[in-house]
Amino acid sequence: PPPAKSRLLWGLQAGAATLPSMARALGPLWAGARRRHPGSDTLRQQKLKSSFSMQAKMPPCDFSPGKYESYPYERMLKIRKQNLSPSLVTYYKKPLLLHQGHMQWLFDYEGRRYLDLFAGIVTVSVGHCHPKVTAAAQKQLGRLWHTTNIYMHPSIQEYVEKLTALLPDPLKVVYLTNSGSEANDLAMFMARLYTHNFDLICFRGGYHGASPYTLGLTSIGSYKHGVANGFGCQTTMLPDVFRGPWGGSHCRDSLVQTIRKCSCSQGCCEANDQYIEQFKDTLSTCVPKAIAGFIAEPIQGVNGAVQYPKRFLKEAFQLVQERGGVCIADEVQTGFGRTGSHFWGFQTHGIVPDIVTMAKGIGNGFPMAAVITTTEIANSLAQNLHFNTFGGNPMACVVGSSVLDVIAEDGLQKNSEEVGTYMLLEFAKLRDKFEIIGDVRGKGLMIGIEMVKNKDSRQPLPAEEMSQIWEDCKDMGVLIGRGGIYSQTFRVKPPMCITKQDADFAVEVFHAALMRHLERTAAK
Repeated sequence: PPPAKSRLLWGLQAGAATLPSMARALGPLWAGARRRHPGSDTLRQQKLKSSFSMQAKMPPCDFSPGKYESYPYERMLKIRKQNLSPSLVTYYKKPLLLHQGHMQWLFDYEGRRYLDLFAGIVTVSVGHCHPKVTAAAQKQLGRLWHTTNIYMHPSIQEYVEKLTALLPDPLKVVYLTNSGSEANDLAMFMARLYTHNFDLICFRGGYHGASPYTLGLTSIGSYKHGVANGFGCQTTMLPDVFRGPWGGSHCRDSLVQTIRKCSCSQGCCEANDQYIEQFKDTLSTCVPKAIAGFIAEPIQGVNGAVQYPKRFLKEAFQLVQERGGVCIADEVQTGFGRTGSHFWGFQTHGIVPDIVTMAKGIGNGFPMAAVITTTEIANSLAQNLHFNTFGGNPMACVVGSSVLDVIAEDGLQKNSEEVGTYMLLEFAKLRDKFEIIGDVRGKGLMIGIEMVKNKDSRQPLPAEEMSQIWEDCKDMGVLIGRGGIYSQTFRVKPPMCITKQDADFAVEVFHAALMRHLERTAAK
């Protein structure tokens, strides 16, 4: 074997294919260095950090943020701890104090720039403070803020005409709300009113909101409180082809498949058939013969961009409709061109839902959401009064209309497909190099990177190690999300204006963070 220093250089240059190989390469060197130079680890890590930071050069930005003029950081932290709900958690050991945003970039109070790969939790669709959206909002601010729906105003009619033109028949009736939770809450209510049934089915691992009503559909333990919720909501097995009991190498609608192998012939998917049987079992054992409906995200968001077998939703929707239920597509994270190949996530599955909910990217950060359905289902809500004070206000409608214009004019759906595909394939190359990357998946600019102890066990990477990688990415200028039942998946869902140059930078930074993780592991 080569000398220890040669093994170190080889490990760094080759990308260190596995943890054990890196440990073997680094072990003797670190042990000898500590004997010769006690206390020198910190300096060595600083040099390693510097070398990685030099390699991952941040792309240029022609925008300069204004001067930060609010309270000092420590006072901000004190106010947050004393006067804001402790349920509002912050990311990172030292929470970021962000001051300004421009397109795919965020700036903190000290003027430091970050590439935003999480887009305010998949909310900033066209870019922070996009000039056209900002100008439209400023113009409306000087004209009319609020009237409520008891009066007509031009922007709501103009907006819903433009929005419904993007959906297939018969999805042509809109009810505007203020958040995704509120939209899903209303969709549940409409499904029950229309069908005169009560039970709803949802996937384990799904996130559909945190209101008392929608918490029944949200099936992630960390969002559950010790109070009664979820009456009439039944979970079913998540058809997760990476972590679930069945999965293979051709299951999902993605250029990157799982590392699992299968013997399925072209056009067949044994995993899909097994998961459909589980869905049928839920229908046979957990709900009445007639149900209110079934809700699903086209790609699970909070759970880490989990994709189902290609035919699953189409077959599941048919089974639900045979039971008299309606099918609800939760497009809160997948909508508005983010998946690249289609404007709506449900279109990637070849289905037309009965109800579609949308939020987040609909307003590029402005609080707004919508429920879109058929005339027949919408009429069920008109039997009695149902009112929303702020839904569809003039400001929201003008912002939403401008967002649709920008998506079309800037070619952001196409950009999501091109840059998203490029970044997905680059991250997949890292999966082939690093033992701790179990899965890379997604479509367009909705990507998940699931971290594991090792590929054989698929056990989640411990939270402490996840956090270290996460912090390193932030320190090198990249903000990335977290998700998954065990918070084991990095979520890459940036503003749709991101460029290939930005993608290269992001991948380089993530690669550097993984190398630091290996260095820490080898030094133990």
